Amino acid sequence: MNDILIIALAGFITGITTVMFGFGGGFVVVPFVYQLLRRQPDMAGDAMHIAVATSTAVMIFNAGWVSYRNWRAGAISVQACLPLLWYIAIGAVAGSWLAGRLSEEWVRSLFTLYMMVTIGDCLLRKGFFRGSTPRRLSRLTVTGGGILIGAIAAILGVGGSVMTVPLLRRHGYAMRECISAANPLSLPVALCGALIYAIDGWQQIPAKGFLGFISLKIVLLLVITGLVGILTAQRYIPAVPDVWHARIYVLLLSIVLVAMVL
Repeated sequence: MNDILIIALAGFITGITTVMFGFGGGFVVVPFVYQLLRRQPDMAGDAMHIAVATSTAVMIFNAGWVSYRNWRAGAISVQACLPLLWYIAIGAVAGSWLAGRLSEEWVRSLFTLYMMVTIGDCLLRKGFFRGSTPRRLSRLTVTGGGILIGAIAAILGVGGSVMTVPLLRRHGYAMRECISAANPLSLPVALCGALIYAIDGWQQIPAKGFLGFISLKIVLLLVITGLVGILTAQRYIPAVPDVWHARIYVLLLSIVLVAMVL
């Protein structure tokens, strides 16, 4: 019963962060599911792979629904999204394939390192907390950066939002534009990642209710409670001033990092 409540809470929080910060699931789901499964002897050896795979599947629903709502409302910046979308998809295919060849400890270490670098980048480099005039991304940033974002995001099951948001923010976009773009940019990672994890983990988990490394029971509970979180955020949480939006974004990343390390 406690496990169900923990997963339900993770799903609810994920729904809220999807709307407010563009996190389609990974930065909340991965630590929660990992800590839950590592206490189960028959799952402990694959806990991180299951957590990452399940996270990518949840992102399909959360990021997809919010992207659809934002598109209907005309809130997605085509200039911010389209250049990166295709290259992130290419990187996601490569990263999803590579993820299945990395050990459990490597994936966990990369996740932790990635979080530390991202937080440090937001704090130390100029342009994240204070906006500027929007400017177009260079061709090198779009191609090389897009492929790198897709690959890293697919390996770690995080959707890429924590790379795309700081990237677009440093190019002068407001936080609401960065976050609106983050959800559709997470979809290629979610789709490619879920497919590859389902194939690579086929019959690897000695338990029912799994599609490869994806836990279907956890996905269902996370999607239902995530939808409740999404609707709650859209209806009851007011707009946050841009500078505070950026500060809360970094604070949330820090909390997730501490939870993962401990």
